[in-house]
Amino acid sequence: MITLEICVDDAAGIIAATAGGAQRLELCSALALGGLTPSAGLMQIAARGPLPVLAMIRPRAGDFVWSPSELDIQLADIKAARDAGLAGVVIGASKPDGQLDAVVLGKLVDASKGMHITLHRAVDLTPDPFKALALCRDLGIRRVLSSGGARTALEGADRLVAMQKAAAGVVIMPGGGLSAANIGQLATTLPLSEVHASCSSSCPPPVDPNVEYFGFQPAGAKTTDITKVAALRAALDRLTSQD
Repeated sequence: MITLEICVDDAAGIIAATAGGAQRLELCSALALGGLTPSAGLMQIAARGPLPVLAMIRPRAGDFVWSPSELDIQLADIKAARDAGLAGVVIGASKPDGQLDAVVLGKLVDASKGMHITLHRAVDLTPDPFKALALCRDLGIRRVLSSGGARTALEGADRLVAMQKAAAGVVIMPGGGLSAANIGQLATTLPLSEVHASCSSSCPPPVDPNVEYFGFQPAGAKTTDITKVAALRAALDRLTSQD
């Protein structure tokens, strides 16, 4: 079976992804910003479910160049994820030139000992993904989420293929714009063992227009769509049955 990881940012998303057939959750807040660290309360709710959950550890929007205080925040958030009983964390740290920051990553990995660790799409900013993979192996990071340095995994498929060939013990998990409609196209060029997707749809407009007017719900807000999760799960199962 190809593992389907769904990123979610609220309790409703946890329910939808689980019911739709996901095998693992990436738990975030603010998916509209690429995913930030979820609250301690949301971590505790997610830990009660049947699926393994990895918490995004990212204290703010923007790049992945962390100040000392931002590193301290992440170390505390990793402890919160551990205390909540989550299976793992999703981390990343960059230098200003886009290369992975081995020193900061090492500290994050040390704080995550005994948990599953995924390197997030900070890898898509690096000028040398193969050097990044070597660093992941050295640090003990065994999963890398990537769109192949492109806006979507389909656009970055060639780089994903090259990364997978060089991975040597590191799972390359494609993510970025994947759906039931296009996963078959990606599978023609990239062997799949795990995939990452949001499977989201636009939220209905709020009943009270002032909710959007005051910015409490931004225009274009999205939510996890159980039908899209189920459709992607079914498409992955069809790919497996064809092997």
